[in-house]
Amino acid sequence: MTLQPRCEDVETAEGVALTVTGVAQVKIMTEKELLAVACEQFLGKNVQDVKNVVLQTLEGHLRSILGTLTVEQIYQDRDQFAKLVREVAAPDVGRMGIEILSFTIKDVYDKVDYLSSLGKTQTAAVRRDADIGVAEAERDAGIREAECKKEMLDVKFMADTKIADSRRAFELQKAAFSEEVNMKTAEAQLAYELQSAREQQKIRQEEIEIEVVQRKKQIDVEEKEIIRMEKELIATVKRPAEAEAYRIQQIAEGEKVKQVLIAQAEAEKIRKIGEAEAFVIEAIGMAEAERMKLKAEALQQYGEAAQLALVLDALPEIAAKVAAPLSKVDEIVILSGESSNTTSEVNRLLAEIPASVRAITGVDLTKIPLIQKATGAQA
Repeated sequence: MTLQPRCEDVETAEGVALTVTGVAQVKIMTEKELLAVACEQFLGKNVQDVKNVVLQTLEGHLRSILGTLTVEQIYQDRDQFAKLVREVAAPDVGRMGIEILSFTIKDVYDKVDYLSSLGKTQTAAVRRDADIGVAEAERDAGIREAECKKEMLDVKFMADTKIADSRRAFELQKAAFSEEVNMKTAEAQLAYELQSAREQQKIRQEEIEIEVVQRKKQIDVEEKEIIRMEKELIATVKRPAEAEAYRIQQIAEGEKVKQVLIAQAEAEKIRKIGEAEAFVIEAIGMAEAERMKLKAEALQQYGEAAQLALVLDALPEIAAKVAAPLSKVDEIVILSGESSNTTSEVNRLLAEIPASVRAITGVDLTKIPLIQKATGAQA
């Protein structure tokens, strides 16, 4: 079984929190007694449960050992650290029938950059020692050189003066050369910057020209698109609208002409009807006048006989109008006190009829012989 014990933020002997990850290979011992111990220890548990028990045991020992070591011991000698963990944990897991085949440290790191700082410190110490060695060597060389110069001071006094003069001249010449080199370098740098600026200006000018050309092309495309849209609007909106307006105008003019013609026809119809009605009225009037004229002549010719005939012709109509209200009466009751007076009441009513006719028509019915006989008999 492969296990990966991991201890996070465990403080070492110096109080530095480290995270350590290891890899352990373990197995169940096959010896009879140890196998019985393992069976007794892990009876009823699955493989994952066994792994968890062993893993927790290893992590506990790893954590306890981390607390007794310094960071340098853990980081610089991982094999010794792993060996120590294996030796301490082996008896405990062995009592559970488990054997540790191998245990190695996989990774060691911290969250406060202590290890990286430790490396930087060691590097700085090496550099420091190297610098000290160089300085000491230079110091020794300087001392030796000074001693040699001191020994040779008397002999080389005059030569030193010449050396100083030569050195001064050399330094002056060197400074002049350096100044000239710096001037040439500055001129070259300035020339380079000027040329670079000119090139950048040319590039920018070409970019502007390209943008102008692109903008002109874009404007041409937009103008063509506007023209196309105008034509499309004319074809799809304006032309149909004009056609629709023309159609509506023609329909309105046709309707107007139709209404005028209808009005003219109606007027002509009314005029014809009026003329016909006037002609009919005139004809009826003339016929009526002729009839009245003939009737007047007949009345004048026949005299009272004719008038009597007219009255007699009108009597049924008069009687019908007089009796019209009585037609709605179911029965008439005459209150006279005696039943024998009913006949006399009827005769009295009949005797009053000629007077009523005379009042209405102006004709005296009593002059008619038949009426005279009737009224005389009643009297």
